[in-house]
Amino acid sequence: MSLRFTDEEFQNAWKELDEPQLEGGWELFVETMGVKIYRLYDKETGLYEYKVYGVLTTCTPELCADVYMDLTYRKDWDGYVKELYEKDFDGQSAIYWEVKYPFPLSNRDYVYVRERKDLDMDGRKIWVILAKSSPETPCPEKSGVLRVKDYKQSVSLESDGAGGTKLFMNYFDNPGGNIPTWLVNWAAKVSLLCRLTAVHGNKHI
Repeated sequence: MSLRFTDEEFQNAWKELDEPQLEGGWELFVETMGVKIYRLYDKETGLYEYKVYGVLTTCTPELCADVYMDLTYRKDWDGYVKELYEKDFDGQSAIYWEVKYPFPLSNRDYVYVRERKDLDMDGRKIWVILAKSSPETPCPEKSGVLRVKDYKQSVSLESDGAGGTKLFMNYFDNPGGNIPTWLVNWAAKVSLLCRLTAVHGNKHI
């Protein structure tokens, strides 16, 4: 079954490895671990969308892609995971992910689709992973858990020519509910840094 990502979406993702698209209000947020994180304020939600550019020196692009796709490994490094698995929902393959929130906040869960393509673009090997919420997937909501319906992520990777990985990532997450926007934005930043640390520090799976 198609995971509903177009060739154009894959192309737009990997093209930012060469041509960062930062017009329209993007601002440099933080620089760490060899990458720069930019953010764009969304007036409607009060939240930020993020873009990450840089080089991970300790990981090849293929291994980075494997790490991003490895749900079992995610459970090892992400202490906020309560449930995480991929399954077939009435013929639709999707991922279910429940995230632990501190009391008195309700946990959040995600139902999303993702797709990985290992591309050969005129001799360049590029790995692209796209993910987004899939509200049409027939996965029942749980009592006491809020369903996140506005989530997207893209990751593009290629060799830096020196044994490392050139990286581009785009990320947005709106957990909904009555959480102060400053807290949501802080959590998003921590989540991004955790992802980078997991990949940067991983030597093998």
